[in-house]
Amino acid sequence: MSPSNRLPSLNALRAFEAVSRHLSFAKAADELHVTKAAVAQQVRLLEAEIGSQLVLRSGRGLRLTEVGAAGTRGLADGFDLLARAARSMREATGGRMLVVSADPSFASTWLVSRIGRFKHDHPEIDVLLDANRSFRDLSRDNVDAAVRWGRGDFPNLEATLLFDEHVFPVCSPGLRDGPPPICEPADLRSQTLIHLEFSSLQGAWPDWQMWLAAADVTGIDTSRGLWFNHMSLALQAAVQGQGVALTTRAIAADELMAGRLVRPFEVSFRTPFGYYFVCRRDRAASPKVLAFRNWLVAEAARSRG
Repeated sequence: MSPSNRLPSLNALRAFEAVSRHLSFAKAADELHVTKAAVAQQVRLLEAEIGSQLVLRSGRGLRLTEVGAAGTRGLADGFDLLARAARSMREATGGRMLVVSADPSFASTWLVSRIGRFKHDHPEIDVLLDANRSFRDLSRDNVDAAVRWGRGDFPNLEATLLFDEHVFPVCSPGLRDGPPPICEPADLRSQTLIHLEFSSLQGAWPDWQMWLAAADVTGIDTSRGLWFNHMSLALQAAVQGQGVALTTRAIAADELMAGRLVRPFEVSFRTPFGYYFVCRRDRAASPKVLAFRNWLVAEAARSRG
């Protein structure tokens, strides 16, 4: 193969293709579920291999060079073709495999403990669970369905609400009982607050200031505490008695049922967000996608009690 026909790194090509669509390293990193620095490094590697600059910083954003723009359409078509080829190979096995993308926190705290029941009820369907925070493009990434957090507006996708979002504090029974005991919201002044650093294209996770305002509590410094970027880690810290975390009934259902976490007060507030089952409209009637959707809806209803 001549040097001009040698294929560069697929990782570098994928990183550049995502950057070319978003014109943002950060948004490309979110899509690919890697760091912004990793995306920038892959683009630099591709530039070195091509022998020309592909992306330029323009004010607060990015723009493509003439060389970079020359390859964007072909790369997009190429990755679409790869996705279709992978889908065809999977379907050639009889269509047994169902690929589901889900937020890592939702997957680890709620879905994993229940997914075995789906397999028991549907032994003819194998499931590949892709725990991924990024908004996967279901048509490009060979994903059959997903569980996504957001406001419910998912363009070109069928969406079914599983859980609406009522946010409330949780802590371990030992921390609640003290000393000092946690009896009312104002008692949080003497406690460590556990924060979740999370945002997506749909919005940001509600913070302590929002909940304290709903509880009509003032004088608490919400800049202190512990920070995590996954809810599962925040809940683990709360279970261990390290502080008080904000969560929802979907995420904390199993820990609350087992008594490892308790709600020290009943105050909660409704947010515009929720967890949704989503799939491509042309896949909504697929027997395996429909079976998974119906199972998820039933499991969510059971979890809500």
